[in-house]
Amino acid sequence: MDFSIKTFDAKTPIAAVKTGCIAVGVYENRKLSEQAQQLDFGGAVTLALKSGDISGKPGSTLMLRNLEGIAAQRLLLVGLGKSELMTEKDFGSATAAVVKVFANIGAQDAWMALPTDGVKDRDAAWVVHSAILAVADTAYRSDGLKSQPKETAQGVKKITFALPAHTVDAGKAAIMAGQAMASGVAFAKDLGNLPPNICTPTYLANTAKKLAKEFSLGVEILDRKQLEALKMGSFLAVTSGSVEPPKFIVLKHMGGKAKDAPTVLVGKGITFDSGGISIKPGASMDEMKYDMCGAASVLGTFRAIAEMGLKLNVIGVIPTCENMPSGSAARPGDIVTSMSGQTIEILNTDAEGRLVLCDALTYVERFKPAAVIDIATLTGACVVALGNHNSGLFTRDDEAHDELANALLKAGKQTGDTAWRMPLGEAYNDQLKSNFADMANIGSPGGGSITAACFLERYTRKYTWAHLDIAGTAWKGGGAKGATGRPVPLLTAFLVSRVG
Repeated sequence: MDFSIKTFDAKTPIAAVKTGCIAVGVYENRKLSEQAQQLDFGGAVTLALKSGDISGKPGSTLMLRNLEGIAAQRLLLVGLGKSELMTEKDFGSATAAVVKVFANIGAQDAWMALPTDGVKDRDAAWVVHSAILAVADTAYRSDGLKSQPKETAQGVKKITFALPAHTVDAGKAAIMAGQAMASGVAFAKDLGNLPPNICTPTYLANTAKKLAKEFSLGVEILDRKQLEALKMGSFLAVTSGSVEPPKFIVLKHMGGKAKDAPTVLVGKGITFDSGGISIKPGASMDEMKYDMCGAASVLGTFRAIAEMGLKLNVIGVIPTCENMPSGSAARPGDIVTSMSGQTIEILNTDAEGRLVLCDALTYVERFKPAAVIDIATLTGACVVALGNHNSGLFTRDDEAHDELANALLKAGKQTGDTAWRMPLGEAYNDQLKSNFADMANIGSPGGGSITAACFLERYTRKYTWAHLDIAGTAWKGGGAKGATGRPVPLLTAFLVSRVG
């Protein structure tokens, strides 16, 4: 998809634009947006609204063709809601509706002329950015492995945003950032949607190498012998039941100053999670290919920031393996020693993500990080708590961690990739007590997503840290089954905000 920015004024009226379609907004109170007013020759737009042909409700649409006085072949009216100061939700519904229509009409090019100053607390750059992500989401295809993929639908291939003159520079920057973020989201979706017989730990490692080569990133892949030398007994316990070799991926985007401490992203990369000896029920077990979506989000975020040329030091760490049952698999009751030296009683082999992450979180101490964020499809309990709307955010409760949490929450709101802060504390830590080891890998019943985060927190006390549980947001099930690419938008916006 090709995107561009144009302005219109008295010398270059929007009515004179020759294009396949122009999208303008109308409201439920029968008012027209400024752009719609400029195209209301002969009262055609007003008549359509007053007659009830379009309600003005967010996302409602009406296509008008060959109107007198308008050079465009089509005029698409889209509902913006009740108020001229729209909510993000209403504008999102309107944008999604426009994008859907654009994807299915015979025009090759179109203009999007929605109010850029009509969204509460948002500017023209945000409007452009969110529209690009909506276009990319609509255009995304997941049928690449079918023997006969569906033919690409007709539709618009070039979209021009009509913006006021004073917002053009911000709009152009938003196009660049939006396209990079959309590329990262699609990359993460592609990896998440691949079947586990293709997307193995070795495949993820090779993907990281290709990404590094494309964008001149630093990359290092650690194999089993190196993990053994590092004494990653917790990680190695998880991979012990699988014939697929584990990989430990380290990516480096060093776009900042050499002396600047890096921000580190750690992504859980379980390419298939059977549950191990504590095997999962068969229903929906196929969705456990998505247990590497934390890893996919790190790789997607690296693609986005590399395309942007982000001037920040960022390191990505991905421990990746399978969790399978076999005669050599870890058992409930086993006690393993993590890289940190702390011992863990494995009470449930299906609580494997934290066993993999804890060694990675110890490993990253060597980078003396400014901040560390781990991303994992960690607990079903988080889905129970927050559903599929918000990722769970966990940090310690002090000034430095509050600042980190607030920055992540802000990035989520900015992109619509939202998170919700959850508690930590000693009361929950007590649930991890073991009679035989320093801790158990699961807690007593209740607060499962919190006790999982408390487990990880024990390995992060030498730096500022946050944990994102994306079990409810990384993929959709049912008829809409597929990876979402979250939280690539949140992470990318967060990293952009850290550039000095």
